[in-house]
Amino acid sequence: MAMAGALARSSINGALCAAHLAQYDVRMCSDSLRCSTKLFQLPCLLSSRCKWLTRQRIPIIVSAENTMVSEQSLDTRSLSESLASREIRKEKEIGDGALENDSGGESTVTITVVGASGDLAKKKIFPALFALFYEGCLPKHFTVYGYARSKMTNEELRTMISRTLTCRIDQRENCGDKIEKFLQRCFYQSGQYNSEEDFSRLDKALKEHEGIRLANRLFYLSIPPDIFIEVARCASLRTSSSKGWTRVIVEKPFGRDSESSAELTRGLKNYLTEEQIYRIDHYLGKELVENMSVLRFSNLVFEPLWSRQYIRNVQLIFSEDFGTEGRGGYFDNYGIIRDIMQNHLLQILALFAMEPPVSLDAEDMRNEKVKVLRSMRPLKLEDVVVGQYKSHYKGGIKYPGYTDDKTVPRNSITPTFAAAALFIDNARWDGIPFLMKAGKALHSRRTEIRVQFRHVPGHLFKRSFGMDLDHATNELVIRVQPDEAIYLKINNKVPGLGMRLDRSNLNLLYSDRYSREIPDAYERLLLDAIEGERRLFIRSDELDAAWSLFTPLLKDLEEKKVAPELYPYGSRGPVGAYYLAAKHNVRWGDLGAETQNT
Repeated sequence: MAMAGALARSSINGALCAAHLAQYDVRMCSDSLRCSTKLFQLPCLLSSRCKWLTRQRIPIIVSAENTMVSEQSLDTRSLSESLASREIRKEKEIGDGALENDSGGESTVTITVVGASGDLAKKKIFPALFALFYEGCLPKHFTVYGYARSKMTNEELRTMISRTLTCRIDQRENCGDKIEKFLQRCFYQSGQYNSEEDFSRLDKALKEHEGIRLANRLFYLSIPPDIFIEVARCASLRTSSSKGWTRVIVEKPFGRDSESSAELTRGLKNYLTEEQIYRIDHYLGKELVENMSVLRFSNLVFEPLWSRQYIRNVQLIFSEDFGTEGRGGYFDNYGIIRDIMQNHLLQILALFAMEPPVSLDAEDMRNEKVKVLRSMRPLKLEDVVVGQYKSHYKGGIKYPGYTDDKTVPRNSITPTFAAAALFIDNARWDGIPFLMKAGKALHSRRTEIRVQFRHVPGHLFKRSFGMDLDHATNELVIRVQPDEAIYLKINNKVPGLGMRLDRSNLNLLYSDRYSREIPDAYERLLLDAIEGERRLFIRSDELDAAWSLFTPLLKDLEEKKVAPELYPYGSRGPVGAYYLAAKHNVRWGDLGAETQNT
């Protein structure tokens, strides 16, 4: 801890930081802006290729003149706690079976993608791993293994992977050389998902590449949830690392309701500890979602306003401008509530509404999210509107309805749209409606968080807005995708001799402000899993609390066979969503021409 104190008091110098922090096994990346994924990022400003501390959460303010100023003079205690937290996590992993390499030898990491022939692996996981390799963020010694039932050679896997790999436009290294070097680290092993014998063969293959190095293993389960437990059993019994750590990333859906989710958790915990399970929700890895805590907790202008006293409502909006597109068979088993609202949007809500955590440690952050979820009222039928898109002609083109998909039953009543009003019964948010809206085949593609503030008391300029006071409401918009942006709607006087007011946006458009490409969410989450950082992954009690909110509603919808309201493909959704908002004196913020131009 004395070392941490000395570091906090030292000048901001890349070489000095690297020398000190090497003793704490802190990852150094060749491109700090791309590798910085913590709440408070420390960009490398000393040179374009310097190796810099990027995986520690040190609060730093970077001015427009590229001058770094320490926040609270690089508070010694904060840095000490950060380093201590890392050491505690390391000791905890040792206790869970990750033994220190006393011989001082090198370690290696093997990432095994189970379900390597699937779309998720091809389109997201392998490209994310290559991006991390391209940026110099993977360990020196690493191997990527694909595992699936399909018969395939190493070369066939490499050919399949190479079709989806792209290089960062801001890097100068030869793209082809980088791809070739990455592909030489990729191998394939075929086998059944429930066969211990096949996993034993995989273990033998992994050991051949690991050699005498300390072996750490990460398994990514890119497979249907009904075989999670079988794979976890085989991997735990036959391919766990004997001396290093073993971690397993589990993709959603985590069950269909509270009962099935709890059964899945129990099944996984028969073979894995909670510390080994990394439940991934890729929305938590999106840049604007992770930046939400920075926006709130590092800007004094926002935190005092973050309560029922100043906020009138909060809206979480997810819309896609396409339908199921042949995936209807999968989607029909889950629906929009399970697919989007119970996980993606609810996770964003918990991050938005949580109390300030004690620290940036993973457990402190997740504790606050759980408190929010446990304070929320379970949803009832009267709090929700469901819809389903139907066929529609537009511009002479016929767009198919949901039940026109050949993989969907003709009489399906699975919702492709849902709107809900949620409430948090605590001192900060009592009585404030949190409105969620998610749907497919809508008029636009967007994911946004909209914070509508209260009307100004005794508004001096209300005559300038007529009776539409909503037009005068300040609104903070966090656009998660596409065209990432943060903008604040304010009222402003139009230049001239008269007193005419106008609404203007104070706009931070990421593509204009930052020249570097925003990393994909899977890159951030894979790197966190490799490094044992759990803050952006879902804990089991967090999952239980989330399902407890939606399970009663889902059972009512299915038992009472509630028919969804039909809406045309490419429209703004069912009319019922607007009645639901009006019931709580709310107007959806994604209406109006201004949303098309921000």
